[in-house]
Amino acid sequence: MYMRYFARLYSAMAGPRPVVLSGPSGAGKSTLLKKLMKEYSGVFGFSVSHTTRNPRPGEENGKDYHYVTRGAMQAAIDKGEFIESAEFSGNMYGTSRAAVQAVKARNLICILDIDMQGVKNIKKTDLNPIYISIQPPSLELLEARLRDRKTESEESLQRRLHAAKVDIELNA
Repeated sequence: MYMRYFARLYSAMAGPRPVVLSGPSGAGKSTLLKKLMKEYSGVFGFSVSHTTRNPRPGEENGKDYHYVTRGAMQAAIDKGEFIESAEFSGNMYGTSRAAVQAVKARNLICILDIDMQGVKNIKKTDLNPIYISIQPPSLELLEARLRDRKTESEESLQRRLHAAKVDIELNA
């Protein structure tokens, strides 16, 4: 019991607590994150996640995501290199320990942008973050935002909307 307490205390002393931003795709997490990073660049650092999906127009490898193959990502997960990972819409997503440590090493507050599957996984770790849930004003507006992106098939869009309904219900 005491060992867990001291391990947690040490973890908290090792740097500022990370912040987990979660919410459905299209809720506005990325917009909020960009504003936060622009206005407080010396305070916050973004943990760049890994994904097996293809980049969207305008996205950059190493900035928006680390785009990797399914095999490479699964091998890293199997080695314990990820603090959380999830599969959604046929693609894998995850946050590596190295990405979080790189932000902490710069003595910045690490921000993680993850979905509810990732939040559940993070809660099983000793990361001890502050959780912030970003929710859309309505499901109708969320659907319009996702459709305006023009990056999803109808099937993928419906899966995202279903996941959003679950997310909203969990955070109500």
